Amino acid sequence: RIKGIFITHGHDSQTGALSDMLIDIPDLKIYGGKFTLEVIKQDLEESGIEGANLIEVKNVTYEYTDEETVHTAVKNLSLNIKKGSFTVILGHNGSGKSTLAKMLNGLNKPTLGDILVDGINTKAEANELEVRRKVGMVFQNPDNQLVASIVEEDVAFGPENLGLEPSVIRQRVDEALKAVDMYEFRKSTPHRLSGGQKQRIAIAGIIAMQPLCLVLDEPTAMLDPKGRAEIVSTLIKLNREKGITVILITHYMEEAEKADRVVVMNDGEIISDGAPSEIFKNVEQLKAVGL
Repeated sequence: RIKGIFITHGHDSQTGALSDMLIDIPDLKIYGGKFTLEVIKQDLEESGIEGANLIEVKNVTYEYTDEETVHTAVKNLSLNIKKGSFTVILGHNGSGKSTLAKMLNGLNKPTLGDILVDGINTKAEANELEVRRKVGMVFQNPDNQLVASIVEEDVAFGPENLGLEPSVIRQRVDEALKAVDMYEFRKSTPHRLSGGQKQRIAIAGIIAMQPLCLVLDEPTAMLDPKGRAEIVSTLIKLNREKGITVILITHYMEEAEKADRVVVMNDGEIISDGAPSEIFKNVEQLKAVGL
């Protein structure tokens, strides 16, 4: 597994000497002479550093019964989410996006097909805890996710349930609160905070458990424009600075601007998938599905 790369430029004696010194370092890949960015990227992908799939959704269908009527919320859907990516899933109410979100961390199990999280199948009950450790979930209403009367105690709730040492919990709580810019409120009472601040505390509680991926199911739906901006800014920071894979479920178009990728859902299916600039060009299609 590659853990670092060293790229030389030029062929002078100093460069050669440095390459000779570094050549015996384990897991360090050295590139010199003729190479291309494509070669480096391929090596990194094969090593698992970059571009590998964290989540694989394979031909998944989800059905539920309502008064003896069978409804299909997700239809034969396939989707891969790469490690370290920021993906926005767009769709109007009833498009199937929230159902998909809940399947990504095992809250819902596929009726047909499979979902793999870091190679683990979410269908197996024995895998539930491991899947939820890897994929953290944040919901619409922050009040439903806060469980303590003091902010830092709330953020500590998850790590405590993982059975971690108190010193480790303290470190994780402080790091999580700093990551969402809420450290100064660590001694505050959650119910006195704004909606955006509460949601950032909920996010801190999840990232304190150090998941590989953060799935947020319309986390800004109950917030005002200022609160929405706070949450999106926080997610961008966590993705860019911490390398956390982010999957944001929303129907707000402006929240998709800074994503790496936008997936548009309608009637349980993916109808469009690409970079934000590509997706937003197709105005008529977006309007046709209520976006």
